Amino acid sequence: MSKLNVLYEDNHIIVVEKPVNVLSQGDNTGDISLLDMVKEYVKEKYNKPGNVYIGLVHRLDRPVGGIMVFARTSKAASRLSKMVSEHNFSKNYYAIVSGKMEKDADRFVDNLKRVDNGNTVVSSDGKKSVLSYKVLEYNSKIDASLVDIELETGRHHQIRVQFASRGHSLLGDQRYGKQDKTQIALYSYRLEFVHPVTKEMLKFELKPSNIGHWAQFTL
Repeated sequence: MSKLNVLYEDNHIIVVEKPVNVLSQGDNTGDISLLDMVKEYVKEKYNKPGNVYIGLVHRLDRPVGGIMVFARTSKAASRLSKMVSEHNFSKNYYAIVSGKMEKDADRFVDNLKRVDNGNTVVSSDGKKSVLSYKVLEYNSKIDASLVDIELETGRHHQIRVQFASRGHSLLGDQRYGKQDKTQIALYSYRLEFVHPVTKEMLKFELKPSNIGHWAQFTL
């Protein structure tokens, strides 16, 4: 089991970095998930017998790395989940998208729908999905743009689909872009939210490792 990068912890919440290609929570593959890793960490550190409660309040796609917060009590979980559903939970991502964006900053609004094969598509009967972005850098050698994205809604594969549907698929996106077998260039680098118990405003930032597609840009 890989060592957890813990950014913050108290009796109510724990904030960690999700490694790339690790599940947020378990699925039918049976592979170890970040939820499992956090439970094991808390169990060992605090010498807790039996089952450890860790509440999942948001997810990152398996290939995506970045910052996640978990609840350590059911009260914290319900309050954090409410913040997420009411969009009082600020999430920013770095992404590297193919091509040069027409605008240096824009807001995408689409209706997105998850279909039977697990993909998400733009559809008139989908759920309203909103993000804002600004371009940080364009690399003409690889014809790709580094963008900073603020996610207003958290739909399944939202960032990946909204950019791909406009001809700017994310580099390394095996599902909606070129199947070039590289690691997807999407990273949740910033989380900001009100602590569910102390009411303190918390902000966490972390940069992706300077490898793969990220090495082509200045972060």
